[in-house]
Amino acid sequence: MITKYTAINLRRLIPIFCLALMLGMANEPQAKEELHTIWAELLDKHVNGGVVDYHGFKKDEDQLDAYLDVLDATDPEQLPENKRLALWLNAYNAYTVKLILDNFEEGQPVKSIRDIGGFFSGPWDIKFCRVGGEVYTLDNIEHDIIRPRFQEPRIHFAVNCASQGCPPLISEPYVGAQLDEQLTSSTVNFINDKEFNYLDGSTLYVTKIFKWFSEDFNEGVVSFVRKYAKADLQNRLAELGDNVRVKYLDYDWSLNNK
Repeated sequence: MITKYTAINLRRLIPIFCLALMLGMANEPQAKEELHTIWAELLDKHVNGGVVDYHGFKKDEDQLDAYLDVLDATDPEQLPENKRLALWLNAYNAYTVKLILDNFEEGQPVKSIRDIGGFFSGPWDIKFCRVGGEVYTLDNIEHDIIRPRFQEPRIHFAVNCASQGCPPLISEPYVGAQLDEQLTSSTVNFINDKEFNYLDGSTLYVTKIFKWFSEDFNEGVVSFVRKYAKADLQNRLAELGDNVRVKYLDYDWSLNNK
C-alpha cells in the first residue's frame, strides 16, 4: 500500500532518478558536474546579488531536499580534487540554507543564524548534514574537511554563513571545471567591496574573517588583500608600502535575506 509518507518520498526521489539517468548518458567529466544541477536551478531562482529569498526557497524545499539526497548518495572521495572541493563548498552552502528553512517560525525565517541552537550549542554544532552516507555538522564540513584538506584560503569567500557580514552567496554552484576562476572571482569581489574592506589613510579596515582564520592567511592580511585588490585600493596600498595598519570591522550577523 502506498501511504502519504511513501508518496512524498517517491516525489523526492524522482529528481535523483532523473539525475542518475543524465549521469549515465553523459561523458565522465560532464557527469560529475551534473551533480549540482538542482542546486544551480535553486540558486539562479532564489539568490540575487548575494541576497537570498528564503521564502522562495521554502516553497521549493522539496527540490532542495532532493539535492541534499544527491549529496548523501555521492561519495566525495570518488571525485577529482577540484570537484571534491566544489561538492563540499556547495554542501556547506546548501545545508546552511536548509538550516534556515528548518527554523522558520510563523512563516518567517530567524533574524540571525545565531538564534538557532541551544544554550550549550550553536547552529554550526547541529549534526544534520548528510554527505556520502555520513552525517556532519557545518563546523565538521568547514573546519575538519574543507580547511585542513584543501588548504585554500579563498574558500573563506565562498562558504556562506547566511549573514550580512559573510561573503555573499553567489547565484551559481561551484563546479570543478571552473573552480579556480570562481574562487578568484568571489575573493576579488569581496576584497574590493568597501562594505567589508576599505582603506582609510594608512589603516586597512578588514572583515573579522581575517582575524578568526589568521592561520589560513600565511602571507599576512595586507599581502593577501594586495594580491586581490583592484584599481584605487591596489594603487594606494602600493604607495603605502609597509606602512599599513590593520583593524577589524564588526561582523553583521543579521540574516542575508530580502
